[in-house]
Amino acid sequence: MKLLILHGWGGSDYPHWQAHLAMEVAKHYGTVSFPLIQHPHYPNKNRWLKQLHTFMIDFRPDTVVCHSLANTLWFWYRQQKDALSTQRLFLVSPPSLTTELDTLSTFFPATLPNDIGAEETTLIVSDNDPYITLEEAAIIGSALNAETVVLPDAGHINADSGFGKWPLIETLVLGENQ
Repeated sequence: MKLLILHGWGGSDYPHWQAHLAMEVAKHYGTVSFPLIQHPHYPNKNRWLKQLHTFMIDFRPDTVVCHSLANTLWFWYRQQKDALSTQRLFLVSPPSLTTELDTLSTFFPATLPNDIGAEETTLIVSDNDPYITLEEAAIIGSALNAETVVLPDAGHINADSGFGKWPLIETLVLGENQ
């Protein structure tokens, strides 16, 4: 397995579940790339897109796991003519496509790509995420033909809402390799 983990706004350092996932994949002899995208607290869509394209060319992951703003980044990336694909894609806690935050203004409003660029796509959302309604998440999941998992009372599915070590994502990503 070659796993690329993409963090959202502000990063996903330990104790966030993405940091735990990176450690778990490495522990099972998978190859993992968990890069800090430039200026995580002040993201810029064009700068992040360039970095993502470089990660995809240099690393060639078979699995990509996105959290929060990284989902929106992936949506924009897949709309570029030279975008690469992956086998498996996990979209965790995407924000609304119409998010209105000044710091994130270069990313929104966003549109969904015609082709998500993955053979298998799993969308994981919470029924009380402050950044997206369950209704919009269902529309996104349907439009992307994604298997959708809804977690009860999980907030933004991050360390602040209690998601440090997260067995579900480890099982989904590692599968039989655990």
